[in-house]
Amino acid sequence: MAFVAMLVFSAALVAGFFGTLHPAFDSFAHFRVHLAVLMALCALPLLATSFRLQAATALLLAVAAFATTSNALSVPRLWPVQAAYEVEAGDQAVLPADKTVYRLLQMNLRFNNATPEKVLSLIGRTQPDVITLDEVSDMWKAKLGLLASAYPYRILCPYPNGVFGVALLSRRPFAAGTQPRCDGRGAMAIATVDFGGTDVDVAAMHLIWPWPRNQSRQIGGLSGEFASLGETSIMACDCNAVPWSAAVRRVAGLGKLTVAPSPGPTWLPIKLPEFLRFAGLPIDLVFSKGAVLIHSVSRLENTGSDHLPLMVEFSLRQEQKKPVDEHETATASVRQNGRTRG
Repeated sequence: MAFVAMLVFSAALVAGFFGTLHPAFDSFAHFRVHLAVLMALCALPLLATSFRLQAATALLLAVAAFATTSNALSVPRLWPVQAAYEVEAGDQAVLPADKTVYRLLQMNLRFNNATPEKVLSLIGRTQPDVITLDEVSDMWKAKLGLLASAYPYRILCPYPNGVFGVALLSRRPFAAGTQPRCDGRGAMAIATVDFGGTDVDVAAMHLIWPWPRNQSRQIGGLSGEFASLGETSIMACDCNAVPWSAAVRRVAGLGKLTVAPSPGPTWLPIKLPEFLRFAGLPIDLVFSKGAVLIHSVSRLENTGSDHLPLMVEFSLRQEQKKPVDEHETATASVRQNGRTRG
């Protein structure tokens, strides 16, 4: 029985590496860590039987499969890795002179959250510059209205079922001459935010569940929105997909984005106790490109949702400019002071 179970888990584990062929295979990829652990547990007792060779092979496969997720999980490492949210020494020279660090709060509110006061309290205590929200149901519209004075720049995108809408709230003004927008079905909100004179496209997104649901088709429908993101952008989402999945790689490719490593599992079925969080899935993710330099992505306390909030700290690289003559320098200075952009 242990041998048969090991074979079943190994088949599912291997299938997850072929997610680009069909979304059904990619659904197995979301549980790669779980399948690797289960396969290893089945293999261990087989080391003392005539199946020891097969068991040893399965253990090697489990280790190799787990290693493919290591850059996306906050697990102790015995070797150095380059994480997207770590500031490299060479980047210090291109940080803004005042080293301004901005904060983005990503939250799946849960459409029927019984403790909305916890959400409002967290926002009041952390005071992020911009907030991306998922599962903005009709219930939440009035609650978010209480934040209007602190976050006057906003866009709410209703979903057809009135449950899975998204929203984007900002302390900082939207860039002059731009208008925030929603995609056709309320799964994505985009606004160009003025961060101290630098325009950054900020996006909130919520994908539906993977196969057998229509996540793959939804990603295709949003391809134009991903491609429309500006050269400097940051997007946070409840992706309902893990960072090593083909679905997330597809989103990143369509938007020419980089996925920041996850701080760990953010989703856990709401009926399970919090101490089982380690068995959840890291499906709340952050993407960026251009001048956005992500310093950290961290999980915050539970606010009544089945998702943990994420706090993202980032700064903006200064553009590297070519040497210009005195006349060009003076012209550039006038344009910068007048906030004229090409």
